[in-house]
Amino acid sequence: MLNKFIRELRRREVFRTAGLYVGIGWLLVEVASVVLPAFEAPDWVLRAMIIVMVVGFPVALVLAWIYDFTEHGIVVQGDPTDTVVPPLGSRKMDFVAIGVLSVALMVSVYFHITSGPDVVEEIQPVSVLIADFDNTTGDAVFDGSIEQALQIGLEGASFITSFPRLTAGRIAKTLQPDSTGLTAELAQLVSVREGINVMLSGEIRADGEGYKLVIRGTDGEAGEELLSAKASADSKIEVLSAVSNLTGEIREALGDTEVDGLVMETFTAASIEAMHDYTKAQQLAQAGKREEAIKMYASAVEKDPNFGRALSGWALTLFNMGRADEANALWERALSKMDTMTARERYRTLGLYYMAVTGNYEKAIENYRALVEAYPADNSAHSNLAVAYLMTLDLDKTRDHGRQALKVYPNNLIMQSNYALFAMYAGDFETAAAEAEKALALDKNRYVARLPIAMAKASTEDFDGARSTYEEMSAASERGQSLGNLGIADLEMLRGDYAAAIETLTAGIAHDESISNARSAATKRAMLAEAHAATAETEQAKAALQPLLQDTGASRAVPAALVSLEIGDTATAASIAEALGAKLQPQSRAYSLMIEGMLALKGGETVAAIDKLRAAIEMSDLWLVRFQLGKAYFEAGFSAEAMDELQICYDRIGEATSLFLDDRPSWRYTATLPYWFARAEETLGMGQAAKDKYDTFLRIRPTGPLADDARGRL
Repeated sequence: MLNKFIRELRRREVFRTAGLYVGIGWLLVEVASVVLPAFEAPDWVLRAMIIVMVVGFPVALVLAWIYDFTEHGIVVQGDPTDTVVPPLGSRKMDFVAIGVLSVALMVSVYFHITSGPDVVEEIQPVSVLIADFDNTTGDAVFDGSIEQALQIGLEGASFITSFPRLTAGRIAKTLQPDSTGLTAELAQLVSVREGINVMLSGEIRADGEGYKLVIRGTDGEAGEELLSAKASADSKIEVLSAVSNLTGEIREALGDTEVDGLVMETFTAASIEAMHDYTKAQQLAQAGKREEAIKMYASAVEKDPNFGRALSGWALTLFNMGRADEANALWERALSKMDTMTARERYRTLGLYYMAVTGNYEKAIENYRALVEAYPADNSAHSNLAVAYLMTLDLDKTRDHGRQALKVYPNNLIMQSNYALFAMYAGDFETAAAEAEKALALDKNRYVARLPIAMAKASTEDFDGARSTYEEMSAASERGQSLGNLGIADLEMLRGDYAAAIETLTAGIAHDESISNARSAATKRAMLAEAHAATAETEQAKAALQPLLQDTGASRAVPAALVSLEIGDTATAASIAEALGAKLQPQSRAYSLMIEGMLALKGGETVAAIDKLRAAIEMSDLWLVRFQLGKAYFEAGFSAEAMDELQICYDRIGEATSLFLDDRPSWRYTATLPYWFARAEETLGMGQAAKDKYDTFLRIRPTGPLADDARGRL
């Protein structure tokens, strides 16, 4: 029965009809999918064609069963034994059907190959600077708060990055020293200088019982108008909603396609007042007026207890003042209010907490990476991610993200200066010096930009040139004088001129105390103790260390431990190791293990010392630990292993420019590297190579016990 039905389908040419229908339909759909978009036809046209063809398919099969197409026209199918009117097709119809299907297939393949994958248009990063709004309401609560709310809303778009208004204000001061705010005119000048794409300015004015807001956007370089928008608020409470509406219009004008459903983060009814106090607190904190800033943060939180951003700013200010217990309590509150922040601000808050407060750089990297993925135009995210990678010594990624941050604001002084420092840490001194010169071209008083230049000169043994650079740094400002003094002392200690270093550091400490630069003064006290220890002035070394014994900062604690070991005060060194070992940061714990290893080496336990130092490297692969491990291997009689470790120190020499990643020179620690390398080479019978290293060492440090020993070995 089934075979008979199939024969009948074939006789009535139903199969041929199906093949032709599918082939022609397929061909029409493929052509339409290319032609219709070219004529901007609505999407429903193509969908309608497909639906009609699908519905028509069974109709065509039924018609093929009932009717036949012959050379006499369309006729009703007759009896299978009736051959008076022969069918038109026979085998020719088979070839026609196959031909149509083949053409449809080839056209389909061609269109798919030539069209390629769908290209997603990527919106280029847009940098925005918001000028001070013109507030004619007479109500000071709107000063700064409108701009802050607008910035929050704009940064909801992943491709928009807002230039910090406080930074812009400082730049405006350099352009017009008598300016008192960031007017539209000044903001335009800052935009030109910093390479900002869009400058926004506006006004808020009273309108009966309500308010009118107007905003204008101009091209950051040319000053031509790009956009304008208006919004109304029936009362003060509704002003932030009006700002939200403006934000949506601006984002749409700048290319955002996801504005629908835009909602500003939730604030309480008093939030405009809270926003004003928060903005004021930020300004005070940036100006170093921390006590006043705390009062304003507290006022903002009092007016809006759910203001997570104000809580985190308050906590950070307390932390920077050394009031850790109060800061931690506020951080807990701030983190519990994360739902009141925008997604971008949540990432920033967590990143700041991990990096600045807990020192958990791995978590900071994880958080900032998520921020960069969600908001690729956020230059501060790239900048902070670069710093986080720097703290974990991933210098390639440090440079990469430093470069990415600079791409957003190519004329930004801080980004340019940081990129030079990142290149310095990576040991690329040529690039570091070149990028530092670009920073100085933007601002000749950017004293820290001279550090990579000084280090580049010191790395080529141009010590006079390095000293001159530090002297230029000292002339830039009081802070520049502080860092320049430290750099000169570092050079003097590198050269073995400890008497000069003691004189330089003593003057430097007095200067730091006069400008309340306690951190720099503490660093110099550790260096002063080191200089006294090198000249066997034990009591003076102990006196210099005394104020530092409770300081657990690595840049002070580690040198203090090394000095304690040098003068035989193993108890103090052990105490410092214990304090460092109790900290969360891997670097601190690695230094703790390094000190324990050096204590073991001092006690004659060479194998135990090596084990401790290797464990320290597993914890955090630090340059100074590698150097100590190289010396430990040599003293244990393993010269080949010593050479391997010391070669790594040469390969990563850039890390020694500032061992504690605080932009304070520590090049003096490289002075004896060629001496110990030469000792290892000499032991292995590499006479000429050892001689070359001894010569290098003597050029760097021509005086002192090790210099005398090197001359005796030549």
